[in-house]
Amino acid sequence: METEYGVSPLALAQTRRLLLAKQLLTDTSLRVVDVAFASGFSSVRQFNRMFKQSYRLNPLALRKRRTSAPPAGIVLKLGFRPPLAWQPLIRFLAGRSAISTESIDGAKYIRTVRLGKHAGWIAAEPASHNVLRVEVAPTLLPVLPELQSRLRHLFDLKANPAVVDDSLLGHKKLRALITRTSGLRVPGAISGFELALRAILGQQISVKSATTVFGRFVTTFGGSVETPFANINRIAPDANDIANATLQQLIDRGLTTKRAETIAKLARAIADGVVHLDPHSRFDETRAALQDIPGIGPWTAEYIAMRALGDPDAFPHSDLGLLHALKITKPAKLLSMSEKWRPWRAYAALHLWHGLSEGQGG
Repeated sequence: METEYGVSPLALAQTRRLLLAKQLLTDTSLRVVDVAFASGFSSVRQFNRMFKQSYRLNPLALRKRRTSAPPAGIVLKLGFRPPLAWQPLIRFLAGRSAISTESIDGAKYIRTVRLGKHAGWIAAEPASHNVLRVEVAPTLLPVLPELQSRLRHLFDLKANPAVVDDSLLGHKKLRALITRTSGLRVPGAISGFELALRAILGQQISVKSATTVFGRFVTTFGGSVETPFANINRIAPDANDIANATLQQLIDRGLTTKRAETIAKLARAIADGVVHLDPHSRFDETRAALQDIPGIGPWTAEYIAMRALGDPDAFPHSDLGLLHALKITKPAKLLSMSEKWRPWRAYAALHLWHGLSEGQGG
């Protein structure tokens, strides 16, 4: 089996570990042993051997070549294919979060993160036309490789905007939007459950109202975390937090009984490993599993597929915003129209939503 890069998954994973290790050696003051384990190697011996094979020098020799002092924190540098419409991306993310978990400071996007038992924060901003600089809390060092992968998904850094935009530019309904905002990405998710919870809370209510209710969930079921940023001090609940809550606790956050039951069943399915919401999941199987849960229909399943699973062709064709953007009333007509946008319908949806938020016609 080969990846999209024409190499085996094992070889690709090894290359990514080595690149991360090389960056940590040159950009941080971490001990070599910490670099080895933070990069995903099982032992220092294995790390030294693989590093010498790839770079023809040992890790300490590379560090001695460093010409300037490293930054105090852990800094990741994530490459991407330009252009990147950064401000629309981070406004979309922060606009659907709790005020205590995410924020924007100029071009910097800040959020709290929990991966397993490890909690912390990240602060990301473009460093150049093709590199994203992400400062990471030291508490997330043990899960750095996983975090790096999730950040690429969150910011859709694997996208090739030249291919996506060129494919969609041929369609009159999208041409003006794409020309105004080239390089628009599909916002992903650090946590599939967090995204799904937010999506269910947003069913049939405004973004603002759903964000308010989500904030109550963060306050009640999430945890606290120390950060250097004012008012960013909470982490969102995970599936286990909600699965272990009572139905009345969910209702008391401002939900109807049916919606509380939907969230409880989804949380239990994810906590028990019945449903997986990440980019490695099978798109169609996960859609079906989601819609087996009462209260999750096609709109919610498509939205989750778009953002949590990273399906570039996901398309919530019954979305009122999309219908309004194109000035049509029937979801079936929108679904038929969207056939011309395959396999990039998720990007078409983002352009239409963005155009609507900016007051631009579709």
